[in-house]
Amino acid sequence: MLNKKVIDEIEKGQLKGEVPAFNVGDTVKVFSEIREGEKKRMQGFEGLVIKKQGGSNRSTFTVRRIVQGVGVERTFPLHSPKLGKINVIREGRVRRAKLYYLRDRIGAAANRVPEK
Repeated sequence: MLNKKVIDEIEKGQLKGEVPAFNVGDTVKVFSEIREGEKKRMQGFEGLVIKKQGGSNRSTFTVRRIVQGVGVERTFPLHSPKLGKINVIREGRVRRAKLYYLRDRIGAAANRVPEK
């Protein structure tokens, strides 16, 4: 029991202070830190949030987009120091917690989620 308290204290110190409110089905632009040799820069990844999972500092979310007809998914740790800002571009109205069914769709239907 003592170990759990110690782990909880460490995890509280790793949480980000301010996390933007977004849900599954939203279209977001995520800026993450990219290192190229000695240089650091922020690169954006815009797509549809298809999954959110976990809790505390282990929570992650997956963003999917279509690039030249191929689906690309990236999973981001929500409380990572390498994660910059998250801009919500559009809010989607969905009735599921995980949007895995979008993986089977082709073309414009792959990103078609009704707007709130």
